[in-house]
Amino acid sequence: MAEKTERNLAYAFAAESKAAIRNEAFAKKADSEGYPQIARLFRAVSDAESVHARRYLLLMRGKIGTTEENIETAFQNEIKANVEEYPRLIKDASDEGKENVSKAFTLSRDVETRHAELYKKAMNDMLADRETEYYVCQVCGYVNEDKAPDNCPVCGAVKGKFKLVT
Repeated sequence: MAEKTERNLAYAFAAESKAAIRNEAFAKKADSEGYPQIARLFRAVSDAESVHARRYLLLMRGKIGTTEENIETAFQNEIKANVEEYPRLIKDASDEGKENVSKAFTLSRDVETRHAELYKKAMNDMLADRETEYYVCQVCGYVNEDKAPDNCPVCGAVKGKFKLVT
């Protein structure tokens, strides 16, 4: 594929992914303010933007491999985020006195470590044909296996803040 087209696909994928997440956040806000119809619209557009993002990802060469390759890629991405990216983000936020942002980045970094562990375990589980349920903390993104913990080990959120992934 031509270099410019490949760059444009990557740009469109990132833009559509961001739009999907942003519209989902807008939907939650509309719900909390008592506008269920507007919330439904934001969720519908969020879903549409996700359709676009998935299409562009599939068109990008080499981005999706076999499941084994994808687990390895995901594992490496989590390690890179933890070791290379989040430390810089945390430092920059702290240097600018944005402690709430620094804390958000720190929580995310800590959760990335857990994600890497889960990917590594998933490689073994796949070989053993073992099934696992996952619960995601809706405050910080921590993922727990098999059951929701009483409190999130990263941010302290209560059990009710965990969502079962189906």
